[in-house]
Amino acid sequence: MMGIMVREFKCEDIPAMIIIWNEIVEEGIAFPQMELLDEKSGQDFFNSQSFTGVAIEEDTGQIVGLYILHPNNIGRCGHISNASYAVKSHERGKRIGEIMVLHCIAKARESGFKILQFNAVVSTNIPALCLYAKLGFVQMGTIPGGFLMKDGSYQDIIPHYCIL
Repeated sequence: MMGIMVREFKCEDIPAMIIIWNEIVEEGIAFPQMELLDEKSGQDFFNSQSFTGVAIEEDTGQIVGLYILHPNNIGRCGHISNASYAVKSHERGKRIGEIMVLHCIAKARESGFKILQFNAVVSTNIPALCLYAKLGFVQMGTIPGGFLMKDGSYQDIIPHYCIL
């Protein structure tokens, strides 16, 4: 397995991050977002998170993935965090997602969150479902037709959580 390190993003990382993020949005099978990021909206978006991490391939210095961590709700539910993960398409299957989720769990704890919750894991996202099961996340049931796929069909979503 290649060496991957995760660190907080820097402003100079944003162009590479936007490419990876937009690739997921354009695929239309995982993220709820439909709008693509540009340089300005990307900078605003990544800066607005509690933490934005990038996964770097150590040998090449290339950004191969990223994640965002933020509160899932406000006020009395503000201790619950939420995160999204994106791995460059040709880098998938190399455990980069696993490295980022583990980093995110540690970062969420460090940030004072008590729970990490995923609201919309699409039922067709088998790699994510397998990873979250491996890492001990609890499935909260199924929301039938909760995700609008790019092709216009609806897929179930399966919310998950783990206690930090």
